[in-house]
Amino acid sequence: MSDVQISEASSKNGRSEGSEQPKPESIESGEQHQLHAGVPSIELPGSKDNDSAQDEQPPPLPPRAPRRVSNVAPTAFPSTTASTRPRLQATATTAISRTDIHTQSFQDGTREASAASKPLSPPTKSWGWGSIRRLKIHDGDDSASVRSYAPTLGTGGDAESLLGDVLGPEHTSDWNILSGQLEETGLQRLDGPDDGEILHDFDREFDEVDPVDSSEGNEEELLNRWKAKRKHFLILSSAGKPIYNRHGDDNLISGYIGVVQTIISFYEGARDQLKGFTAGGARFVIMAQGPLYLVAISKLGESDSQLRVQLDALYMQILSTLTLPNLTHLFSNRPSTDLRRPLQGTEPLLSALADSFTRGSPPTLFSALECLKIRKSHREVINNTLLQKRCESLLYGLVVAGGRLVSVVRPRRHSLHPSDLQLIFNMLFEAEGVKAGGGENWIPLCLPSFNKNGYLYMYVSFIDPNEEEVSEDGSGASRHDQIAVLLISANKESFYDLRQMRDDVVEEMEKNGAMAVIKTAIRKGRYVTTDIVPGTVLHHFIYKSRANVQFSMPSYEPHYTTLLARRRLLSLYHSLHAIVHAKNAHLKVHHCISRDSVSLAWVTPLFELYCVAGANANRNALAQSASKVVQWARREEERIFIVGGAVF
Repeated sequence: MSDVQISEASSKNGRSEGSEQPKPESIESGEQHQLHAGVPSIELPGSKDNDSAQDEQPPPLPPRAPRRVSNVAPTAFPSTTASTRPRLQATATTAISRTDIHTQSFQDGTREASAASKPLSPPTKSWGWGSIRRLKIHDGDDSASVRSYAPTLGTGGDAESLLGDVLGPEHTSDWNILSGQLEETGLQRLDGPDDGEILHDFDREFDEVDPVDSSEGNEEELLNRWKAKRKHFLILSSAGKPIYNRHGDDNLISGYIGVVQTIISFYEGARDQLKGFTAGGARFVIMAQGPLYLVAISKLGESDSQLRVQLDALYMQILSTLTLPNLTHLFSNRPSTDLRRPLQGTEPLLSALADSFTRGSPPTLFSALECLKIRKSHREVINNTLLQKRCESLLYGLVVAGGRLVSVVRPRRHSLHPSDLQLIFNMLFEAEGVKAGGGENWIPLCLPSFNKNGYLYMYVSFIDPNEEEVSEDGSGASRHDQIAVLLISANKESFYDLRQMRDDVVEEMEKNGAMAVIKTAIRKGRYVTTDIVPGTVLHHFIYKSRANVQFSMPSYEPHYTTLLARRRLLSLYHSLHAIVHAKNAHLKVHHCISRDSVSLAWVTPLFELYCVAGANANRNALAQSASKVVQWARREEERIFIVGGAVF
């Protein structure tokens, strides 16, 4: 063989220091091996035709040139170019490589450490409270978290209804070890561009855009005002007929509705449903519900799942007026039906709901309800009064104060869903259409989460907590101070029975002092953070009980008194909620720092806590305050939440 012949030729010529010895080639691996000087002998590949070559001992290779001594360990394959990597330190050091270990804490309290192949960075890039630009994150919803409940997302959870007792006891101490968890969980710095341009002149966001007047030629000016809005909601039929739009009239935006309908139809023709896209610095999210297309256009940084929850609420508002069978029947007979005529008069309800999403709606974001904070014994007195005065046709009975639930009675096998109650509260306390009708109202409505195929009948009576301050026009206290008694029945002939029950309930509550307790709680308002943790660094927080599907939060004062400040706060809550509920997210505690705030999201199977402090707040102080808030909420649970409710 050729290798043997070369070795023999070298042997005949003698040893020469300047000669080069070819490297043998391994038959098994085919890889070249480097041979070092001083090797006495090597075994060359054999050949069946030349047995004598196996017995010969080839001469050793000549020595190599001496290498420069270096503290760096030699590599097997030295590079021909200078390395850009820093040399390893040979002495003890405190330097930490950010690419070595990534530790995560999981819902069950365990921790997992794994090597990272690239520098650790936040999984998402988001702008904090000081900036609310679009989040580049995966869409997620409450279904990604353990035992959460988001009825408007169409997912199951631990609580199928508002007050249904469907959860077993939890045995966990997660809420006692927050300080330890913070050492191993994600720390994210939210440094982004200023949001001054996005929220510039935010107070004018809700100003109406005037109709187009061809005689004045104001179309271009109105179009610019329409484009300046941070958020739009459009509802159109599958045939392209406009049904509802929050800003502008049909003459102004008909062209844009046609473009949206064309884009949706293009993807449907390709059998690829379009769910969303980004254009012009705004996020477009599209939801198809039967013959309707609902579109949200937002520049406020909400995630796709959050926008879909809002679109679903608008769809439920339409169903509460028409019911699903009526809606389906209208379009099955005539696909080009103009739905604006059947929905005539409901535009204020849709607009009030849309504006609450633009301002920021904690009940919609967390899919939960807020309750009025009163003593457990006082709430039991109200519950017993409703049960004692109940008429036979009653299905649900509620006492509501300023959009916060005080008491509820229900059948043992029926439960109220938060999405249905949010529709009712929007009708009573946001749109103000019912209040303008007088002291009592009889309203047929559909509660889609209860039964989307039929109507229920609701008797509503308002009680002014400051009757002595009622003005001449009868407006009285503001909508946030109103007390309402809601009695719901499936019998459309039960108006007089429910009105008599209302009179009996109010009279009894005046006698036993329950009405005075409610009025005092309303005048006192929400608690402040320093009432819970004296000297705390917290400016605001939201605590959600996942078992009760309810939340509690302190007053916005003194840090968030303006509309703009509250919008920034709710934008931060949107960001935290989207991060901890993103798909495949295993975060238990998420800590964020921005130029304007320090915030924390803490999620367990029992609760969710979102809290915000000032920009200079200490991280440990924030963790300690969060832990104290959780302890307070567990201790005051039956005051700040309705646990179980009254059933018959």
